[in-house]
Amino acid sequence: MREDMLTIGAFAKAGRLSPKALRLYDELDLLKPGRVDPDTGYRYYAVAQLEQARLVAWLRRLGMPLARIRQVCALRPAEAAREIRAYWAWVETETAARRDLAEFLVEELSAVSVSRKDTTMLELRYCAHSDRGLVRPANQDTAYAGSRLLAVADGFGPTGRPASSAAINALRILDTPEAPTGNVLNLLDDAVRGATDAVHDAVDGDGEDAGTTLTALLWTGSRLALVHIGDSRAYVLRGGGLFRITDDHTVVQSLIDEGRLTPEEAATHPQRMLLLKALTPTATPDLRLQDAEPGDRYLLCSDGLSRVVPDPQIRHLLTSTPTPDTAVHALIAAANEAGGPDNISCVVADVVAPTTP
Repeated sequence: MREDMLTIGAFAKAGRLSPKALRLYDELDLLKPGRVDPDTGYRYYAVAQLEQARLVAWLRRLGMPLARIRQVCALRPAEAAREIRAYWAWVETETAARRDLAEFLVEELSAVSVSRKDTTMLELRYCAHSDRGLVRPANQDTAYAGSRLLAVADGFGPTGRPASSAAINALRILDTPEAPTGNVLNLLDDAVRGATDAVHDAVDGDGEDAGTTLTALLWTGSRLALVHIGDSRAYVLRGGGLFRITDDHTVVQSLIDEGRLTPEEAATHPQRMLLLKALTPTATPDLRLQDAEPGDRYLLCSDGLSRVVPDPQIRHLLTSTPTPDTAVHALIAAANEAGGPDNISCVVADVVAPTTP
């Protein structure tokens, strides 16, 4: 055996990999042996392969899938570094979504043991409106506001309007006297499943060419439960500051999260309207619990507003308008003044103390 070759056992030990893992990586063309004995089939590895073996070991410790490791190992160092950075940004995004769900569960289960007498019950004052805009031939958005439910759905494709309407109509059971009771997370999950089925029936044979986003808030009297999928948005105006409480499920947002794109570049990116997730059976919406305070003002909107009206202007309009009705119409007017290239839907709700005991 040549001096620059190592047996599979010696190489595994030096590369911090097991012989079993090395055999798997050989089969996957991830880390091929330098030589295979034609008679015994025994694998030998070159000393020069140790650097790649150790990189594979570190990437496995990161939890990176083997297929992606193969891609990283084929890149030059600078490009590999960018790919690892992008992967880890994706991991942090996914972890944040699971963290929000964990916090949701902790808060909801903890609330079971808290007496209603100890909770300050609040109310919503609300308004919803949807506008066709100045360019689109029809309005495919649907907006809804009630005493318990706030929702915006942005339909797309040939049957986008039936899709968005079906999603909102399926959720409206939560805003009726016949609404089911129980754990708010389960209520939302059941309602979203119903909405998903309704959208599937509404788009009929259009498949992936049609569907809808969904952003909704369910009011419990002291908190708001959020369900979100797609690129419609939810904001809260609190203490004069405007805070976005949803993340866009779009290609460009994923590129921003991975550090591949700046927000400024995203604004003109050719795929800026391409969704990664919409309301389908295979996609999981974001869920979180939002504490509410008297004086909060919530905004739900389709991207017909957020794409053309910048956040500072949205904040100004929400701050300077006295009622949800005037705020909704001021926001829609601002989007149309900016060209109105898409349908515009807005829901604005104020959190207030009850007017009667």
